[in-house]
Amino acid sequence: WRWLVAPVEEIGGLRAFLATLAGTSVGLVTPNRTGEFLGRVLFLSPDARIAASFATALGSIAQFVITLLAGGLSLVVLLLLERPLPWPGGGLSVTLVVLTAIVAGAALVLFLSPGLFRQLLLLVPFLRKLGEASGILSRYARHELVVVLLLSLLRYVVFTVQFVLMLLAFDAGLRLGDALLAVPLIYLVTTLVPTVMLTELGVRGSVSLAVLGALGG
Repeated sequence: WRWLVAPVEEIGGLRAFLATLAGTSVGLVTPNRTGEFLGRVLFLSPDARIAASFATALGSIAQFVITLLAGGLSLVVLLLLERPLPWPGGGLSVTLVVLTAIVAGAALVLFLSPGLFRQLLLLVPFLRKLGEASGILSRYARHELVVVLLLSLLRYVVFTVQFVLMLLAFDAGLRLGDALLAVPLIYLVTTLVPTVMLTELGVRGSVSLAVLGALGG
């Protein structure tokens, strides 16, 4: 995030860290953490906040793409291995794979073509007056966007490994291979299901129990 907002405002490591914590806190009380960027941009100067919001949205799209691709891939592998899933029949699984591929593909196109993303945003009437601030979306080169994707992948790997290690540490009854496939699927489903603070823990817990239980956990 600090790297993404650098064209707008240079910030120190400590302020970036505090902004990330604030964003996480705000994200807890908004649907699917959509308000996370609000907590972060409050740590920037007022003149930079709107442009930084667009840059932050770009980073969120990168994380969204990684989550969908990894989750969709894990679901495909589970289907090929004929591992049990928490829902009956294969029709729903195929539908989920197709839906995930379409959404991930569209999100990836928008991420790698921020100019197009900007044009679509400016079609929304109340966003047209932010045309100048949204110009930051056109400042990123393709190789810079690839770096952002790789950093998002690294972040995803860290969270996935943490989850898998917890499952192994608490003897959840899963083989390592099943755990490595189950966690991305859990992240996928919880990402696609709209939640707010009061229901997120319940949804995440229910999804985790359903997926892990189907695989023997």
